[in-house]
Amino acid sequence: MLTCKEQVARSSDYLDGQLNFREKLMVRHHLMFCPNCRRFIRQMRLMQATLKAMPHEPVEDVDALAERLAEQRRKDKPL
Repeated sequence: MLTCKEQVARSSDYLDGQLNFREKLMVRHHLMFCPNCRRFIRQMRLMQATLKAMPHEPVEDVDALAERLAEQRRKDKPL
């Protein structure tokens, strides 16, 4: 089984779909038993989604952008 340190090192490749079948199984096996790494992966997915949603041009009103992203997040994933 992977250690948490090994899991974190593979996280970006896992989320980008760049692991081979064996590596992907090792990551998934670790995630089944490690709540901290599951939380880390969820945070990484949220970060990726947030970065994709950000505009490419500089934004004048950063507070409005932050509120819009938070509102979109609430709509996408209700608590």
